[in-house]
Amino acid sequence: MNILKKIIERIYENNLNKNKIISQLRRYHDKKYINMELLSMLLGVFKVQETRVKDIMIPRTNMVIIKKNSSIEEILPLIIKSSHSRFPVILENKDEIVGILLAKDLLRYVNKRNDSFNIEEIIRPSVIIPETKKLNVLLSEFKSGRNHLAVVVDEYGGVSGLITIEDVLEQIVGDIIDEHDNVQVNNNIKKIKNSLYTVDGSTTLEQFNEFFKCNYNSDKYDTISGLLIEKHKSLPKTHDIIKVDKFKFQIKISDQRRIRSIQVETK
Repeated sequence: MNILKKIIERIYENNLNKNKIISQLRRYHDKKYINMELLSMLLGVFKVQETRVKDIMIPRTNMVIIKKNSSIEEILPLIIKSSHSRFPVILENKDEIVGILLAKDLLRYVNKRNDSFNIEEIIRPSVIIPETKKLNVLLSEFKSGRNHLAVVVDEYGGVSGLITIEDVLEQIVGDIIDEHDNVQVNNNIKKIKNSLYTVDGSTTLEQFNEFFKCNYNSDKYDTISGLLIEKHKSLPKTHDIIKVDKFKFQIKISDQRRIRSIQVETK
């Protein structure tokens, strides 16, 4: 954290604007004062200042909701299947959200009579935000309040989606994998045809080596995208091609923080 403090002090001393700050951070990375992970997080901080809620929210069609008149027997299967911890509660349709249900609040009804369940006693107020709100503002509101989920509405007041604090944090630190996420080699590496594959940037070197019968390793990185960054000497851009031994790597999707998808061709 000392190096991060010095970087921030240097930036403020020179009164640099955003573009100059980013250029300065990239120079620090090139000089190996900071590693790619720290650079990625610092760039992510700038990203949340520019990104709107609409750009990363869970769309209305993918929302898992609970109807207010549902019984506990109807609610529990939804919670178990989705593995979520917070759920919007509605009346008749998704535009009539009356509150948020936390899965943990159902624990009080375990081993009690079914007729004792009253959802009105446990639902919490919902936070409503516009699609245009910037992520840095929302993150500040999440931190100061006790809510970690917000319902997103469009300019006409209709519900267009929802967003959680985890969605915002992932824009800074990258994908957060929890105990319910299913991460498997078969999902990360897919064969297109013959010697052509698509590989997720988060695929570990161990997974890559096992699948392609090779033996790559890195002292700095654990993933195939990290290895490519090391070989390329910088974060490659979309469409960049990197050749390593018998492999031809073409970057399919890359942003200012990380490689998301790679096309791999073997000789």
